[in-house]
Amino acid sequence: MSSALRREQNRTTWSLLIPALAVIIIFTTVPALTTLSYAFFSWDGFQRSTFAGFENFQRLFSYPYLDQLTAALRHNTIAFIVIMAFQTSFGLLLAYAMFRVKRGLRVYRVVVFLPVIFSLVVVAYLWQSLLDPYYGPINQIITGLGVPDLAKPWLGDTSTALPTLMFINIWRWVGFPAIVFLAGLNAINTEYIEAARIDGASENQIFRKIMFPLLAPSLTIITVLTFIGAYEWFDLPFVIGGSNGSPAGATDTLALMFYRLSFGSIDSGANNVGVGSALGVLIFTLVGFGAAFGSALLRRREVEQ
Repeated sequence: MSSALRREQNRTTWSLLIPALAVIIIFTTVPALTTLSYAFFSWDGFQRSTFAGFENFQRLFSYPYLDQLTAALRHNTIAFIVIMAFQTSFGLLLAYAMFRVKRGLRVYRVVVFLPVIFSLVVVAYLWQSLLDPYYGPINQIITGLGVPDLAKPWLGDTSTALPTLMFINIWRWVGFPAIVFLAGLNAINTEYIEAARIDGASENQIFRKIMFPLLAPSLTIITVLTFIGAYEWFDLPFVIGGSNGSPAGATDTLALMFYRLSFGSIDSGANNVGVGSALGVLIFTLVGFGAAFGSALLRRREVEQ
């Protein structure tokens, strides 16, 4: 390869990379570094004051913030475990069912993925209507089945609010892992499957021994994105439960706590930008290192075709 051609390729490469790098630096790196710097200053409302060192981090891990932080972190962790287990499992089942379907695949893909593209406001209104404790059809069906004791204010009871939000989230997003797994199944070399069938392997054995191991790259993507989404969970709890994680903090998350600290709320009153920024640094670190570690760990299990 001539030096002139190599220089031309380098110019083309950099002309494509520079806009992407600029967007990352402006919208990711700069805000992250700005938040990091905010965490080391004391604040009077939204006015930066004197340098405070690690005081904001110390306050974050002391009363009254520590109890809120512990509860929010617990809710995020529970959400990740439950959503990862059920959403991924249902998504894999749907993907395998669509993979086996020979006719109407496009219709099934649209139906499965449709809730993902719904507006969050529409999703929240839909489920609040369905779960209304007085007029909602779900409680009416439960009462009609002769078990009225099971009818609950699902979003207003501290024991059921978080599980209900997780169920709504799974319903809305199950189409994403389904489509990712379906793409992974379609990418598998059919010669492996045909060879296994010739050797007398059952469909169950083919799925467990051939298909599932080859879906490791898809599982890595889904696991990392689910982890990031679970520990940055904000939109659905905020729209349904408000910034305080109603009822009584049962649906509080790290992102909601960050919002309250940074911008204030009706119950908490004034904001605390310094402690909020310290929490932002904690969330960024947790999500970044967790996603990187999980991705590296899962990639070791990937099988090359």
